Amino acid sequence: MDRLAGKPAERKRGDRSLPQIGGNERLLCIDTRTGQTVWEQTYDCPYLIAYPSGPRATPLVHAGKVYTLGAMGDLRCHDAASGSNLWSRQFLKDFALDEPPVWGWTAHPLLDGDRLICTVGGSNSAVVAFHKDTGRELWRALTTAEIGYAPLVLHTVHGRRQVIFWHPDGVAALDPETGRTLWTHPYPVGGKPQRPEVTIAMPRLDGDRLFLTSFYQGSLLVQVPRTGAEPVLLWNRRSTSKSVFNDGLHTTMGTPVIRDGHIYGICGAGELRCLDLGTGDREWESFAVTGGKGGLFANAFFVENAGRWFIWNEQGELILGRLTPGKFEEISRTKLLETAENTRGRDVLWCHPAFAHRSLFVHNGKELIAVSLAAAKVG
Repeated sequence: MDRLAGKPAERKRGDRSLPQIGGNERLLCIDTRTGQTVWEQTYDCPYLIAYPSGPRATPLVHAGKVYTLGAMGDLRCHDAASGSNLWSRQFLKDFALDEPPVWGWTAHPLLDGDRLICTVGGSNSAVVAFHKDTGRELWRALTTAEIGYAPLVLHTVHGRRQVIFWHPDGVAALDPETGRTLWTHPYPVGGKPQRPEVTIAMPRLDGDRLFLTSFYQGSLLVQVPRTGAEPVLLWNRRSTSKSVFNDGLHTTMGTPVIRDGHIYGICGAGELRCLDLGTGDREWESFAVTGGKGGLFANAFFVENAGRWFIWNEQGELILGRLTPGKFEEISRTKLLETAENTRGRDVLWCHPAFAHRSLFVHNGKELIAVSLAAAKVG
């Protein structure tokens, strides 16, 4: 998905509110072999959000259908072969919401059986399940001040399937079939939410231990209960200095990874850090994957492959490396795309990578490329 932006609406002098920006959101189907457009669908979508660069949520493809969620709350289902729209919902209108989240809707829909589960917002509709074939509402749950930006995740813990919903005031588990609340835990611990809050990174589970990390609040680990009791807080790491982030992991966007009792992720100023999962203690840190020096909200995305990691950073570089409890080991690095936007005083590329058909697909807002990752044939 992308966006064809129009001009911001004219405002009166002194008006500091977010400007409404006209334009269309667009869904494209592109042939992976040639880059040619197979079909496209556009719909009118004026933006009234901060950082209005386009849709945030990754499209979901299943059984001949494509499900998309736009930045202004347009949930749509398309036929994958033709692009025709099969059904749609509009969160602002359908749930009588006063305004979108500050940075728009970002969490991709979660498919479970016939249920398409989304973070929505509003009274008793922070999370809503829709029927995947019709868009009909199946259940709704919870009321929160903010829904945040982290995607829902579905896990089986202690033999019970549960949807994990992390928002700026807590984390909760819901029964995916009914929306019934299974357990909750307050968030943040030892502080108050920063409004607007930036709960973005996907919650990660290791067995029955749930790890959360955010820019303002640092990181914590809780143990999910066997019954309806509240989870147990195992550790909570909050830095005493935002200038150096001297404790824990203060992730902005990229989801951390957990391997062999250790957590690896990017901290708020671009530090790749390794934490001991059991204690939260830092084992090491390095700026190698984000350009060799710090930068506010500097970012990189991690995808594992055969015991090694593809790392896509905000400078348009693809890095192949190893994450170990002792250090980060770089194997190779290549520049694939130029940065195309300026934010926080530097040029960046914040688009997520996609991997399929032994290839990497990345774009910078102006150019979309496909890069083969297949090994060259010998002989």
